[in-house]
Amino acid sequence: MIKKKLFFAFAAVLLLSACQESLEQRCAREAMEYSKKNCPAPIAKGVTIDSMSFDVATHTLIYSYTLDGVIDDTATIRKNNPREQMLQQLKNATAMKPYRDAGYNFRYTYYSTKHKGQKLFEATFQEKDYR
Repeated sequence: MIKKKLFFAFAAVLLLSACQESLEQRCAREAMEYSKKNCPAPIAKGVTIDSMSFDVATHTLIYSYTLDGVIDDTATIRKNNPREQMLQQLKNATAMKPYRDAGYNFRYTYYSTKHKGQKLFEATFQEKDYR
């Protein structure tokens, strides 16, 4: 009887600990689910999110976008100082708070629609940038 109770207690502990996922695991899972369910998707005029992923080794959330129309131009992008705008959005995004608190990195990459595969802009933010 005691052995049976110990077995069930041990099994319960194993099951409960197996159900717990780390922030890294959760982030990777949610990014993959978001991409499968929503991507590609227009998020603003001329901006489509193509994918979202998480690199566990570097603790980096990675967002890939495609630009179209007037903003599909390197000169136009540089004129608008996107790095600073993106940093402010990252600092103010309440949904990103758990990831900022964990010190994660954030990488945003924008590609051209006109010139397939051409990287127009990329920005990576580390904890020192957004604290």
